[in-house]
This record gives sequence, C-alpha cells and structure tokens, in this order.
Amino acid sequence: MSGTSNNDALSVALFSEIFMADQLARNRLTKALPKGMEISHFSLLNHLARLGDERSPAQLARAFHVTRGAMTNTINKLEWAGYIHVRPDWDDARRKFVSISPAGKAARDAALAAIAPILSDIVEAIGTERVKAALPVLREMRIRLEDDGS
Repeated sequence: MSGTSNNDALSVALFSEIFMADQLARNRLTKALPKGMEISHFSLLNHLARLGDERSPAQLARAFHVTRGAMTNTINKLEWAGYIHVRPDWDDARRKFVSISPAGKAARDAALAAIAPILSDIVEAIGTERVKAALPVLREMRIRLEDDGS
C-alpha cells in the first residue's frame, strides 16, 4: 500500500470516528437537556453567558459557522422562551443586538448541570491525560477546517 493510500484510510477512519462521536454525543446530550432545549439553544446561551456581552446575529452566525437564517431561527426560539433579549442597534435600525437574559442564564446553568456529569464521566473513563493529549490535535483540526472553509 502506498503512503497516500495509508493516509487516505487513516483520514477516513479519523473523520468517521469524529462524526460518529459527534452524533452519539448530540443524542445523549439532547436527552439530558431540559425539556424543549436543543443543543443549538444551549450552545448559544453558553456562548453569550461566557462573553458577558451582546453580539449581532451576524457575529453569532459567524462564530457558530451557520447561516444567518439558521441563527435567526435559534434567536427567535430563544427570544420567545424569554432566554435572550434582542434590541435594535440605536445607530443602525437595520441591525440588532442579542444578549442573554436572567432567565437564559438560569436555563443555561440548568442545562450545564444536566450535561456536565455525562461529559465528566466520559473524560474520566478515557483518562484526563489522554484527553489533554488529544485536545491539541482536535484544536488544530478545527482551526485548519475553519481556515479552509472561509
């Protein structure tokens, strides 16, 4: 077998594992999230809580690598639930800004409390040192995919 064939097989095996792990993680975490909350909702609430500041829908769409339409859909659902505040940009009425509400912080905290033990159990079962060793590789893969996808 040539080096290219070995690399092709290795690449396919790696991404197959990543895709399957992603699917399984999403399924397990979705079941653990509070009723009605989706992973996209938790992700946005968590992002806004960590930032501690407001962002425009376009900035959020870029941060999550989704279309503006997909982000608008998530924002509308979270606004309807009372988890975020959406306000107009006072300098440009065509733009909006999104921030997390106190109810959103509470919902994010409840979701985090529900999923953190699942994630921690997996890391503990694999081993902290092995997970720490895998993070730089996964981070570099993410960065290269971001760079290539622009």
